[in-house]
Amino acid sequence: MTPISTTPELAELCRELTTAEFVTVDTEFMREQTYYPNLCLIQVASPDTAATIDPLSRDLDLKPFWELMAIRDQVKVFHAARQDLEIFHIGSGFIPTPVFDTQVAAMVCGFGDQISYVNLVRSITGAQLDKSSRFTNWSKRPLTDKQLHYALGDVTHLRDVYRHLKAELEKSGRASWLDEEMATLTDTSTYEQHPEHAWQRLKAKVKNRRAMAVLMSLAEWRERAAQKQNVPRQRILRDDALYDLSNLAPRTTDEIAGLRSLPDGFSRSARAKEIVSAIKEGLDRDMEGVPPLRQGQPLSAEASATLELLKVLLKSSAARHGVAPRLIADASELEKLARHDNPDLPALKGWRRDLFGADALSLKRGELALTLRDGDVSVIPLGQR
Repeated sequence: MTPISTTPELAELCRELTTAEFVTVDTEFMREQTYYPNLCLIQVASPDTAATIDPLSRDLDLKPFWELMAIRDQVKVFHAARQDLEIFHIGSGFIPTPVFDTQVAAMVCGFGDQISYVNLVRSITGAQLDKSSRFTNWSKRPLTDKQLHYALGDVTHLRDVYRHLKAELEKSGRASWLDEEMATLTDTSTYEQHPEHAWQRLKAKVKNRRAMAVLMSLAEWRERAAQKQNVPRQRILRDDALYDLSNLAPRTTDEIAGLRSLPDGFSRSARAKEIVSAIKEGLDRDMEGVPPLRQGQPLSAEASATLELLKVLLKSSAARHGVAPRLIADASELEKLARHDNPDLPALKGWRRDLFGADALSLKRGELALTLRDGDVSVIPLGQR
C-alpha cells in the first residue's frame, strides 16, 4: 500500500476520478508547531476507486488534484470539512464546490451536534473503525501500512455515509437546508485571515474601551508576526500576557519587565520594542472604531429567565423536527435573542425561523407558553388550553 508520489501517477488517478458522480476527500495534516497547516496526506475515493496522495513528495505537483477539485458538476464529500477546505484554500487559492459535509448533513438528519466520523459510520454502516493511528506523526516518512489503512478508511466508508444521508435529505425535503450551510462553508471569506480582526477570537478580558483599543492593536501585531514566522500565535505571545499588556498599557520596555505573564529578560528583546510600538498605536486609535465592552456583562434577571425559556424551546423544537439544536442556534445566539428584541441572527431567518425563530419571538412577546404534556414540552398559544 503506497501513496501516489509522482505527478504522472496523480494525473492518471485524477483522470480516472473525473467521470465519477462524487468523490470523497479527507486530509491528514500537522499544525502543532506552525501557524499554517502542513498538509501531509490526501485521501480520495470514488464509488470504484480509493487512493492516498503524498503531497510531501518532491516528485509530485498537486495541480491535477486541484483541477479535479475545481470540477463544478462533481460533488466533493467531506466529514467536518472546514479545516480541509482551509488547507485547500491556502494551497490552491480556491474552495472546491459543490461540497457535501456529512457532519452538517447528519445534524440536519437528527444525528446530534457535531457527531464524530467514527460514530456516524457505526450508526449508518455498523462498521467499527480503528482510530489508533489518529495522532501519529503524518509528516514522518515512510508511512506504515497501518497508517495508510486508517487514512483510507476516512474516505471509503464515507461513500456509504454520503449515500445514506443524501437519500435521507431528499426523502425529508431538507436538501435546501444543507445548501444554506454549504454556501457559508464554501465562501472564500470564511478562510481569509485578516490580522486586523484577530481580536475577535479573543475573550477580551479588558477593563475598559481604551484597554480594548490596545488589545486590538496587540492582537493584530501578534497575528502578523505569527503569519510571517509561520508559528502558532501562542508562540509569539500567550493570551494571558496579551490581556495584561492591554490592561496595563506599558509605555516603555522597562515597564514591561514587571509583568509576571512574561518570561525573565523579555523586556530586553526586540519583540518587547515591537509590543511597545503596538501599544502606542492602540492608545492613539480613534475610539469611534473601538466596540463597546459587552462580553462578560451579566444578563438582567428578566433576560436570564428568558434565556432559560429559549433553551427549553430550542431543545423542544429540535427534538420535534429531528434536527441538532446547535444547527438551529448556538449559545451566543440565544443570549443575543434574550438581550434584544429582534437581533440579526440566522436563527430568525429561513428554515430556522420556521422551526424555532418565529416561536422564540412569540415567546418573548408573551404570545405563547411552554407546557408539559405526557413528559414532552409543548408550545401553546396563550388563550388556548
